[in-house]
This record gives sequence, C-alpha cells and structure tokens, in this order.
Amino acid sequence: MSIPLRPALADLLVYLGEMGYGDLYRDLPKGDPARASARRSAPAPAEAPAPVAVETAAAAPVDEGAAARIAELNALAGVAGACTRCRLAEGRTKVVFGSGNPTAELMFVGEGPGADEDRQGLPFVGAAGELLTKIIQAIEKSREEVYIANVVKCRPPGNRDPQPDEVAACRGYLDRQIALIHPRVLVALGRVAAQTLLGNDAPIGRMRGQWYHVQGIPTMVTYHPAALLRNQALKRPTWEDMQQVRDFLRSGSL
Repeated sequence: MSIPLRPALADLLVYLGEMGYGDLYRDLPKGDPARASARRSAPAPAEAPAPVAVETAAAAPVDEGAAARIAELNALAGVAGACTRCRLAEGRTKVVFGSGNPTAELMFVGEGPGADEDRQGLPFVGAAGELLTKIIQAIEKSREEVYIANVVKCRPPGNRDPQPDEVAACRGYLDRQIALIHPRVLVALGRVAAQTLLGNDAPIGRMRGQWYHVQGIPTMVTYHPAALLRNQALKRPTWEDMQQVRDFLRSGSL
C-alpha cells in the first residue's frame, strides 16, 4: 500500500535523489510483525543512504551560562538593528541578524541577505533557503536545531557581493555571534563567507571540502545553496562536504 508523503519529506527525497541516492529505508517500530519480514526480504543497498530526520528534537534545558550568552546575543541583535556603520543601511528594509538555536552545535554562515530576507528580516528564506533546509535535514538536523547568519546583515544592492568596507563594518557582529553561540562546527557557505572567515582570497573550488579552524571551531567550506540552484553539478560535492560535517558531529573527531 502506498503511503502519502508529507510535502517536506517528498521534497527531501527528491533532493537526495539528485545527490545520487536511490532507495531510502524506514525502520519499522519494534514489535511490528512486518519488521522481521521486511528485514528478511529487503535487498541490501550497495551504499547505505544518509538517515533523514523529519521531526524536531525537544529543546534541551538552558543553564545559567547559556542563558547569559543568549541574553547577550539578543542585545547584540538590538545593536545591529540600529546600525548605520556602512552604506548598506541606507537601502535596507530590515536588518537580518540571524536565526535559529542560540545554543546550536552547528552554525551556517552565508554571504548576505537577498530580497526575500530583506523583507522578512530572516536569513535564507528564499529559494536558496529552501535548498539549505533540505541539506540540513539530509544530515539529520532541522532548521530549528541549527543557527544561521550572514557575513553582512543588510542586503547589498542588486544582490552584489558585499564590499570590503561593508564586510569590515559587520565583522564584529559576526565574530561575536560565533563566540556566543560557540557551535561544535561552522559551515561557510560560498566564497565570500569562506574568504571572510579564513582571511584569504582563495577560490571556493580550492577551499571546499576541507577542514579549517575559526576561533578554534572546526570549519567546513562548501558551496552556497544559490550556486547549486545555478549549477546542478555542484550538488554532489556539496553533499560530500556535508557528509563530513554529519560524520564529525556523530564522532567528535576529524
């Protein structure tokens, strides 16, 4: 019998198919009479697919130290919301400070807000954001469990790259976000984020798929989701990069 899929799960399966995966297997509850039969009859896949998380984990209790960091993060967001330190403030609709779990073990850093983000005041809410959500789900996380920010907090005109002085004006906010959240892993999405965090001018193709350290935090560089929308061939290497992130979060070692 065919069971209808939730739209989010259906989209995720399509994405994983584009990554090169075929069948995904759902484990049946213990005691289900179909479980033993399914295990006997199901063929072993040539390569085990990545497990998929489709439900948000319950929030963990917050200790006093974490509560203080969250309060400081909120205060920093308030300061950024009134910032006029660079020309980007002149054309913005809303400041896009960041969103997600302030005690996350995984933090993503992108380039800057686009038109959708500028309207809503939230990072990665457009088409690239939808793809990022699928990537996060594919490594057994949900958006509610991670934290997402950008190098610059206001939209560059026409979605151009942020200029060096604009990056410099926002850099303090980003550095403090990273320090306060202090994730186990950082992921730099795209060339601008990677070059900003690592302090170099290397091309993204040379940096991606490798581990670095930012503020002592293991940092993976991969392609920006917007680049994947323009070039389907980048999806597979991005998935390979994110598998490394997933495996590190599981094992705690590089």
